[in-house]
Amino acid sequence: MTIQTHFSLKEYNTFGIEAAAKKFISVTSEKELKEVLRNNKDVFVLGGGSNMLLTQDINKLVVHVNLKGIEITDENEDFVWVRANAGENWHEFVLWCIEHNFGGLENLSLIPGNVGTTPIQNIGAYGKEIKDILFNCEAIAVETLENRTFSNEECRFGYRESIFKNELKNQYIITSVTFKLTKNNHVLNTSYGAIEAELKKMNIAYPTIKDVSDAVIAIRSSKLPNPKELGNSGSFFKNPIIAKKQYEKAVVQFPDMPHYKVSETEVKVPAGWLIEQAGFKGKRFGDAGIHKNQALVLVNYGNATGKEILEVSQNIQKTILERFGIAIEAEVNII
Repeated sequence: MTIQTHFSLKEYNTFGIEAAAKKFISVTSEKELKEVLRNNKDVFVLGGGSNMLLTQDINKLVVHVNLKGIEITDENEDFVWVRANAGENWHEFVLWCIEHNFGGLENLSLIPGNVGTTPIQNIGAYGKEIKDILFNCEAIAVETLENRTFSNEECRFGYRESIFKNELKNQYIITSVTFKLTKNNHVLNTSYGAIEAELKKMNIAYPTIKDVSDAVIAIRSSKLPNPKELGNSGSFFKNPIIAKKQYEKAVVQFPDMPHYKVSETEVKVPAGWLIEQAGFKGKRFGDAGIHKNQALVLVNYGNATGKEILEVSQNIQKTILERFGIAIEAEVNII
């Protein structure tokens, strides 16, 4: 366990932004993590680097949480409880569960990042969110070094939200997450997005969890660039949730505006549709740009700085607000 100085973070963020850590250390056990925290309270915690945009160097100790391991902690005839440590790659963990015929995570295939950061963001895709399958997560308090287990309810999940992004931001480091998954009678969610159409294209009438995963992988691969080939952080913006009355007013001017019901008084509008209608899809500003196949994804074509990508995102937000009267928020953490 060695602390390195002036450490490049280019390979540790999926945007591929060149930024440096004043100090850097990778920890592979809770014991090592506690030892580092005991001597360094002001740290920057780094997981898979998939949900952040680095706009500057990190002038503190960057702690890379690299805890590995997957285990079954409990099971009965119908369910299995699987605990994965924070440093496990998310997609590889999903595939591990599918190989063991454990259902519940298949719609979340091919999402970049590590297991430990999934509850923070309450990641979601194709009608499923972490809150739907998380049983609990274990964490260490940065100040006291005490271990704490958070139940699903205690995580206070919302749309791309959790207690770890709000009241307890930077106060805990998640070390493992336990998921409650099905062993049989899997409940498949194929109605969202293009999953059903993809399964039809694959000539599958009675899909398994692997079939759903394969369909999601095919859809995401066709729309979203591989971060290893083109720097990006997946969806950059949240889909805005607006008042139903605001939508009814906007749809008079923009009759093609799609929406999804959230409640009796609120609807969700696809941010990608707004961005595409504003003419940003496929546009490039130097080495920063918007992906040609998915308007929600901002990309680094090679040597863009974090500030350049941030400027593009702010330009998009300003234009959407002016044109549609709708504010869109970044899903990615701006550092």
